Amino acid sequence: MYYNKKTTVFHDGQWMKAEDANANLFDQTLHYGTGVLDGLRAYKNTGGFNIFQAQTHFKRLQESARKMKLKFEYSVDELVNLAYELVERNQLENAYIRPLIYSGSNMRLEPTTETHFFMGAWKWAKFHGTEPLNVMVSSYVKPNPKALPIDAKVVGNYASSVMASSEAKQLGYDEALLLDHKGNVAEGPGSNFFYEKNEVLYTPKTGTILPGITRATIFQIAKETGTRVVETDISPADLETADYAFFCGTASEISPIVSVNGESLKGKSWEESASYNIHFIYQQKVLFSEYDGLTIV
Repeated sequence: MYYNKKTTVFHDGQWMKAEDANANLFDQTLHYGTGVLDGLRAYKNTGGFNIFQAQTHFKRLQESARKMKLKFEYSVDELVNLAYELVERNQLENAYIRPLIYSGSNMRLEPTTETHFFMGAWKWAKFHGTEPLNVMVSSYVKPNPKALPIDAKVVGNYASSVMASSEAKQLGYDEALLLDHKGNVAEGPGSNFFYEKNEVLYTPKTGTILPGITRATIFQIAKETGTRVVETDISPADLETADYAFFCGTASEISPIVSVNGESLKGKSWEESASYNIHFIYQQKVLFSEYDGLTIV
C-alpha cells in the first residue's frame, strides 16, 4: 500500500529504494514512542502540484523535535525542497508525505544522542473516505498535557488514537471522538473537531488538543467569509443541539459528521451549511502555493 519496488524514500541523508531502508530493532522510538512525525499533502493543479502549507508543517516538525529533545539539523527550506523532490522522484502529483524523526538505539529512559530522519510519500485517498461519518464518544481519552507535549506530533501520543478508532469500528461506528482528561470534547484520533450551531462554528480551545494546521486554515477561511468561530470547552451534551459537525486535518481534509453516539445532528443538508462553504473554499486553497501565489514544480 505504501511502497513498491520502484518507490524512493529519503533516509538519513540519502535517496534509496523503500525496500532498502531499514531501522534498528533497538531504536528507542520503537520501544518507547519517543519519535515525532508530521503529515503533508501534495495536490495536482494546472501548474504541476502544490504541497499545502509545506513551510508551516516543517516548522512544526522542528518544534516537535525540540520539545522531545531530538537532535535535528535540517532547515525548513531544505525540508521543503526534499519534499518536492520526493514527490517528483516517485512520479506522484496527488500524494501524502510522511516525515519521521526517530531515536537511535537506547534502552535507557533518557533522550538519545543519535537520531534518524525518514521521509516517504504515497498515494493516499482522503483518510475518512467521502461519506459522512457516524462517530461515537470513545471510552479512551487524549493523553494528559502534563504527561507529554500535547501540541507536538509525538509518536507515542497516537497509541490512544489507535485504541479509540479500533473501539469505534468494532462497535459499528465510522470513527471515534475523544474527550480530554477533564471530560471535554478534544478531537478525533487524528483530526481536529468543529461543530456548527446557528451558523457559528465551535471548536475545543487549545491546551488539551493538537492545534492543527488545517484547523488554523479553517480559522483563516472563516475570517475571510465572515463566519464566527468560538474556541471553548465543549461537553458531550453540547453536541446534542449541534446542527453540523466535522473533523479536519491534513490526512482527513474536511470530513462531515452526521451523527454522534447514534443520534443524528439537527442540520438538514451539509451543502447548505456554513461548514460546507468553508469546505468548498478549502478545496480550492490547497491547490495554491504559499510562495508568492505561484506553484512550485
